[in-house]
Amino acid sequence: MDKTKQKIAFSFLIAIFLAAFEGVVVSTAAPVIVKSLHNFKMISWIFSIFLLTSAISTPIYGKLADLYGRKRIFMIGISIFLFGSLLAGLSQTMHQLIIFRGIQGIGAGAIFTIGFTMIGDIFTLEERSIIQGAISTIWGIAGLVGPLLGGFLIDYLSWQWIFFINIPFGLLSVYILAKFVHEQKPATNPKIDYLGAILLSIAIGSLLYGVMSLDENFYLGVILLVITLISSILFYIQEARTSEPIVPLFILNKSSIIVNIITFISSFILIACSVYLPLHIQSIMGYSATIAGISLIGTSIAWFMSSISIAKLMKKYPTNIIVMFSSLILIFSSWLLTQLTIDTPLWHLSIYVFFFGFGFSGTLNTLTFIVQDSVKYNLRGAAVGLNMLTRTLAQTIGVTVLGAVLNVSTADFIQAHNLINITMQDFYDNTAPQYHELLRQALFYSLNNIYYILVGSSILCLILSYFVPKHQSQK
Repeated sequence: MDKTKQKIAFSFLIAIFLAAFEGVVVSTAAPVIVKSLHNFKMISWIFSIFLLTSAISTPIYGKLADLYGRKRIFMIGISIFLFGSLLAGLSQTMHQLIIFRGIQGIGAGAIFTIGFTMIGDIFTLEERSIIQGAISTIWGIAGLVGPLLGGFLIDYLSWQWIFFINIPFGLLSVYILAKFVHEQKPATNPKIDYLGAILLSIAIGSLLYGVMSLDENFYLGVILLVITLISSILFYIQEARTSEPIVPLFILNKSSIIVNIITFISSFILIACSVYLPLHIQSIMGYSATIAGISLIGTSIAWFMSSISIAKLMKKYPTNIIVMFSSLILIFSSWLLTQLTIDTPLWHLSIYVFFFGFGFSGTLNTLTFIVQDSVKYNLRGAAVGLNMLTRTLAQTIGVTVLGAVLNVSTADFIQAHNLINITMQDFYDNTAPQYHELLRQALFYSLNNIYYILVGSSILCLILSYFVPKHQSQK
């Protein structure tokens, strides 16, 4: 790889790390933010709104990149992301933080989608194996080692700095892209499917908000899911008749659907680990955010170690075999979490999470290669955008559903022990010290339920991996 490509790869690493880091680092800061802004009930929204807005914008950015050029749209997305980061760091209330996290998510939608699209454009398969390994490791670092950086900033500065830290690095990424990236000239008279974009946004927004609302307002959730169904049907009709669809329907074949379903499940497991393992280490084991980040570094090490060899494995073995074996690793890793006890030593957990890295690498990396090479250049943005949308949907739905499992499980545990007017907020505020150990047990009980859900999800991954298509390039 020549020096120019190395610089371009470095800029991608910076941008994707920042966006992925912001997607999950709030999990590390959540206990501190709750104490600072005094609103435990809205804690899930600071995760969900970021993923919601990035989900809505992801496929739209993919199509805009195909029409107007990857570089231009990518730089616009980074700029929006940095603006949102600045505002989030200045937040004084939980409501402000949620709104500004939404702006961050709009920018992140471009970073995730176009970053992976441009990798497919610029680099060969062997180069992509290295870059994808590095980027997927960056993704892992953002989710699992990212809490180390987040914990350091929180412990030694303040939680606001998890947002401010983005700005200088984001500007550096924009500078490198502007100077070194040269691409094909986009269409001279692009046509934007505005109606399709609106219908898709309504479908995604109502789906995710509907899922989020089911726990607190069941009827509103059902209404929103009905709106999702109606807007999805209208979107399908619109895409079938427009000349420049946001999502070309012919890429929604059997192979694409299987790949995206497995991507969804793997990403669901990843976000669960990213959010709830730091919570386990801090709230159950009693360690700091910094220690939580250090303890989870094994996942990222394993991810990178296996990622750099994926391209060679894909030339030697069928892709479904690689994904099947990786799914078995995810099953084993998830099962290990179910064996934790409330007093399990931290070093045990650190060993358990190491295996996750091999599983995530073999599933997510392999599937990303397949998506990048499954279509020609002028459709790659849309195809990768759909795959990134799948990841984001998985994370958003995962955080929402598992957050509901956490809340319901803790409430059931508290109720079963006849505690009146006691909630998990008392655990974090230490306003009921006589019940601290019981609330700790309630949280552990809830997290254990989540770990069993991950085992079932991994088994489903294994079953579907049999149908993964063979890899072939369409450049």
